[in-house]
Amino acid sequence: MKMITAYIQPKRLDSVRQVLSEIDINGVSVTEVKGFGRQKGHTELYRGAEYVVEFLPKVKLEIAITDEQVDEVIETISSACKINGGKIGDGKIFVTSLEQVVRIRTGESGPEAL
Repeated sequence: MKMITAYIQPKRLDSVRQVLSEIDINGVSVTEVKGFGRQKGHTELYRGAEYVVEFLPKVKLEIAITDEQVDEVIETISSACKINGGKIGDGKIFVTSLEQVVRIRTGESGPEAL
């Protein structure tokens, strides 16, 4: 079992959710976060004053899946987020191993709990 953690642009959330449901991925946790990578923020103008936005708004997705679904989920998220050939700030995907998953309601564990 694997945990996919993806940081994407907020405007891409609806399209990612839609394409994940098309490949039968139904359990996704979403968190609004702020951060920066290679973008390093940007400068904005507000009421004539210039200020630097160092932490950009992002959306963090967490998806627990089976080992067999990893490549398909990565490709699906990437294709939904990479528009116009891909640009800095499109996002990042991390894959980590899950040792155990337990569904509290039924007590099921392992892939059956996903």
